[in-house]
Amino acid sequence: MKAEELTEERIKIEQIKTEQAHFITKVYGWMCLALIITGLVAMWVASEQSLINAIIENRLVFYGLLIAEILCVVYLVSIIQKISSQTATLLFLLYAALNGLTFSIFFLIYTTNSIASTFFITSGTFGVMSIYGYYTKTDLTTVGNLAYMGLTGLIIASIVNLFFYNDIMYWVTTYAGILIFVALTAYDTQKIKELNVIGDEGTEEDKKEAIMGALSLYLDFINLFLKLLRLFGKRK
Repeated sequence: MKAEELTEERIKIEQIKTEQAHFITKVYGWMCLALIITGLVAMWVASEQSLINAIIENRLVFYGLLIAEILCVVYLVSIIQKISSQTATLLFLLYAALNGLTFSIFFLIYTTNSIASTFFITSGTFGVMSIYGYYTKTDLTTVGNLAYMGLTGLIIASIVNLFFYNDIMYWVTTYAGILIFVALTAYDTQKIKELNVIGDEGTEEDKKEAIMGALSLYLDFINLFLKLLRLFGKRK
């Protein structure tokens, strides 16, 4: 291969790496903004007794919020190709705010210090696994498929345990959930990096790809945090 061809190939590789870095930066930016919104809304609601009473004492409102969260995610994923990037962004941030409403209950159950320490533990774990997923040369597809299979079982087991509460099952789903979402963090990071379409930076599709990537990592972070909170959260 000629020197000129080698130089062109190196330049192309560097351009791809640069665009991937820009894309993943946008993904993490949106994810972090969503986490900030969730946290601020949760703290604000927890400080307003009237809002807490409206959410906790009225099961219809509480379960209505949970259903609204699910519908918001399902709607966003199903219609992402038909809407603008601005609409996708608004739906994503709306979902983050709805999460904040229901997450406010944790500020009543756990001490603020234990919530904060668990958040930092989650951030560190998430960060390490995400860096691994981004830089590893190993194909994590098999790991991801196994993790998603485990997630299906975890959801079923958690729903069943809501009706037939079993302390052993509670802890099994806790530890299994931690392992599953640790694995999904690495897998989803790698998948987001690889699915980024090179050459469409700044386009509508690129912006929507970033939002969908942020949603995936946001869900991984939130679920990992909730599982770790079971371990490290100190009740009031």
